[in-house]
Amino acid sequence: MDTRTTATDRVFALLRERIVGGELAAGSQHSIYRLSEQLDVSRTPVREAVLRLADLGLVEIERNRGVRIRGVTVADVREVFELRLLLEVPAAAAAARLADRDLRERLAANVAATRDHAAAGRETDFSRVDRDFHALVASAARNPRLESEVTRLRDSIQARGVSTFGRSRPLAEVAAEHEPVAIAIADGDAEAAGRAMATHLEHTGTLLMHQVARAGDEVDDGWAGDVRAAVEAAGSSMLLTEPADEGQS
Repeated sequence: MDTRTTATDRVFALLRERIVGGELAAGSQHSIYRLSEQLDVSRTPVREAVLRLADLGLVEIERNRGVRIRGVTVADVREVFELRLLLEVPAAAAAARLADRDLRERLAANVAATRDHAAAGRETDFSRVDRDFHALVASAARNPRLESEVTRLRDSIQARGVSTFGRSRPLAEVAAEHEPVAIAIADGDAEAAGRAMATHLEHTGTLLMHQVARAGDEVDDGWAGDVRAAVEAAGSSMLLTEPADEGQS
């Protein structure tokens, strides 16, 4: 077994948990030497873990000054979820117009699996099928870059250790928000699919903002209003047009 890798993974998980939980406060500075002492490990796994945390945006490495904790801010969550609304609401509407039988059946199976994992409290499995759900909806637009970006945005928050699963709300509540999206897509109801996806993302984003907020931070519970209005005004025209007839240029 590669003990150095194991130590790095352990240090990474510990530091991420302490950053997200606020034990290592945003703006505070720490030396690699002091962190290795506190965690009772050598400096090498601490350095490697810090580099991984920097890749996630949780810390900044400052020359000759050590590590400054950045954490996950309310602004981080808001920016990610504004982008997700702009991408995933039209994608859900597109799925209602463009999804084939196979995709509809896969979404139904995914929702059933989500409910099962929620009922059993299997958070790791639940997180996997949650990720698959959003990727499946995005895939209906037949744009691999869109699907990749949706996955990247979702993971950009969860990879930092921030999630509502079992924290801000029970798993069953998340599963219940997926179901109306899948039903609307199965019914071919583009408006309902987009609306259900918007409601799900807005609720998740708001909960996460409150979850990461520090003393003195303000969370605007109406943060999604302007973005939803922009999506509605645009009418998702490119994604919601009828598919061209076979052979039509």
